[in-house]
Formats: sequence, C-alpha cells, structure tokens
Amino acid sequence: MGGHALIVDDEPDILELLNITLARMGVQCDTAETVAHARTLIESEKRYDICLTDMRLPDGNGIELVKLIQAQCPDTPVAMITAHGNIDTAIESMKAGAFDFLSKPIDIERLRTLVATAIKVTTAEAVPDNALLVGNTAAMQQLKEKIFKLSRSQAPVLITGESGSGKELIARSIHLQGPRSDSPFVAVNCGAIPRELMESEFFGHKKGSFTGAATDKSGLFQAAENGTLFLDEVADLPMDMQVKLLRAIQEKAVRPIGGQQELPTNVRILSATHKDLREEIKRGNFRQDLYYRINVIELTAPALRDRQQDIPVLTHAILANLANEYGTPPAQLAPSALKALHDYSFPGNVRELENILERAYTLCDSNTIQASDLQLQQASTAASTPKPGRHEALHGQPLDEHLEEIEKDLIVNALDETKWNRTEAAKRLGISFRSLRYRLKKLGLE
Repeated sequence: MGGHALIVDDEPDILELLNITLARMGVQCDTAETVAHARTLIESEKRYDICLTDMRLPDGNGIELVKLIQAQCPDTPVAMITAHGNIDTAIESMKAGAFDFLSKPIDIERLRTLVATAIKVTTAEAVPDNALLVGNTAAMQQLKEKIFKLSRSQAPVLITGESGSGKELIARSIHLQGPRSDSPFVAVNCGAIPRELMESEFFGHKKGSFTGAATDKSGLFQAAENGTLFLDEVADLPMDMQVKLLRAIQEKAVRPIGGQQELPTNVRILSATHKDLREEIKRGNFRQDLYYRINVIELTAPALRDRQQDIPVLTHAILANLANEYGTPPAQLAPSALKALHDYSFPGNVRELENILERAYTLCDSNTIQASDLQLQQASTAASTPKPGRHEALHGQPLDEHLEEIEKDLIVNALDETKWNRTEAAKRLGISFRSLRYRLKKLGLE
C-alpha cells in the first residue's frame, strides 16, 4: 500500500501496536508522544498521508493537532483515538475537522480499514467539477466546495433543505467524490418503510426469526458495507427505531433479528430531512442524542428561488436528459417561457422544475416550448391547494387510478387498431408522438 503516517500517543503499547500494524500494511511511520513533538514533525515540511493521534496527551489534546494540520496541511486526514464509549469526544474531534475516530481498545481490522480509506483520500487525483449538481451561482459554487471538502471526511453529515431541493443528489455527490465511491451508495426513505418491517430492513434477520422469515436476509447496513448509507427523511423514523439506529451508529455494529451476535459494519452515514429537527426534538418526536450523532456537520441545500440565475442552465440540462431518454429531438424554450420560469417561485424547487418541463416537453406541439405549455398557473395552484375529491373513491377506487385506467384502455385500443404503430396511434389519439411516448412510460406500457 505504501504511504507515510504520523502516530501521536504517550502510551508505548499503543504506539507499538499502531506502528507494527501500519508497517505490515507497508506504511512508514513517524511517532511522537507529545503535541510539541508532533508540531515539530508537522512543521518540518514532511508530508503525511494520515495522522493518528490520541485525544489526551501530556501537554495538550489531539484537537490542537487537528486544527494545526487543518491550517498547515489540510489534505492530511487525522483520525482521533478516544476512550471507549466517549462519543462526545469523537463528535467534537470530527466537528474540528478530524477524518474519523477509533475507540480503545483498538480493533485491528477497523484500524486497517480506516488507514486504507484515509490513504486512498490523500492519493486520489483531484475530482473534476461536480457533474450531478447543475448551476454556477455563488450559492452552488459554495455548495460544491463544501461537498468536495466533506467527501474527504468520514464525518456524518445532515443535509437539510426544502422538499425537491436536491438533497439526495448532494448525498450522492459526497459519496462519489470520496474514497468510498467504488462501494455501494444505498438510499432509503425512512418514511416509506412499514413500521413492522423497519428493523428487518435496516439490520436484516435470520431464517425462522419470525413468521415469514423463510431465509436469512441482509439489511441496509450490510448492503452498504464499505460504502454510504443515506437516510432520507430521517425525521420520520419512529422513536423505538431511533434508539436502535443510534446504537448501530455508535457501536459500528448491527444485530440481525434472531441473531446471536452483532456484526461489525463499515458504512458512512449521511442523512437528510426537510423538517426542523430542533423543533422535532422539542415536540418529543426526535431523540436529541441521535440528532447530535447524525448532525456532526450540517449542509443546507439552497432553494431554487435563491439561485434563479441557474434556471437557464438547469432547463437546458433537464431538456437534454429528456430528449436522450425518449430518443427524440431536444426541445428549446421560447424567451417568454424562460422569463415565466424565472418569475415563478418554485415551491417544489428543482423537482418541480423537472416535472413542469417533462410535462411541457411531452405535450407541446413543436420543439419550442411556449410559456403556455408550462401551465405554471396550474402548477402554482397544485402546489398551494389540495385538489378536492382527489382521494375520494369511485366504486372503491381512487379517482387518479380510475382516470389512469381509462387512459390506459384508450391508448391500448389505439395501439391494437394500428397494430402497435405508435406514430399512427398518436394521430388517432390526437396527441404528439412524444406525448404518446411519455404516456406509455408513465403507464408502464413500453
């Protein structure tokens, strides 16, 4: 593997253990027993690929070294060694800029993994401009810079922001620019898992552990091993699951339902919510200890109305993706349409922009989208007021489902009559070919 490490600890046994373990990995080590000695080595212009430091040192603490290294050689990851169970100290060190932490007694396999990950960070080439996040405004440039910096850490990040502002894209960007990029990124919507299945989904279960458990099943933590687990809408977790999640994060281990022992895990936790977790804590809906554990660093996704200068480049990217997806010529926005988008407040943020453009793209009669094709007044009404009767039943069936079945029947009949000639079927239905492609995809008829 190679590399050069600085180890700072005043316990000879710990120094020896770390030195031997890293030497077997091919990592050359310098050692120091005090902050002063470590400072001398750091200021000697030696380049280190990782620094491992104890929190408590005879003449200071490890956080002093974290801050020094952040100032003088910010590309060097620092891992803090803390007393067992001292999570508050670990969180404090990561807030100060530490890459990760190790608890005593030191687990050798965990140490090896941490060192390998850290050296991967320092030896990686510079990552090109973030391809997932589109926009050039100051708000987006600042966001991209923060993402790049956070990608080089293992600290848990809480991504906040309004619905539709791109929180999952931010999480994916942090993952893809970091040392775990070649391992899984597993995203889960915490509000979409039935409560009775939640523990099994997160931690897995053993065969026969409950009715219906016909085989062993791995959970989300195991699926994300060596990668990133993204907890979307984390505020929707029930209180009993919050307790179990907190333990899994702190112990870096999970116990499947019916299992006799805990299984070690190596995942980075990223979370997101559109709710104010501080208010949820006050209301008794969210645990304060879990909040401090997942919110080591907070990152806010800017609302679209706060970066409206990005709308032209966003619309260009969205329309290009739609053209590629449908295999049709790209569409353009008429100047009046672009102005209408710029003047719109977008309560649903980028997700709403995507929906508006997809609808306009598929339903407009030409390759130029006019302001009227955007139906912004309808979008505004839909965002602000619920549609009366939308969930009322029609013969036991919701209205949307009933209308969808009618639409599906009309399209299938037209396709049958034209022997599935889509161009001819679109003419019979009085819609554009592009609109038919959109409806076929939406209704699962492709």
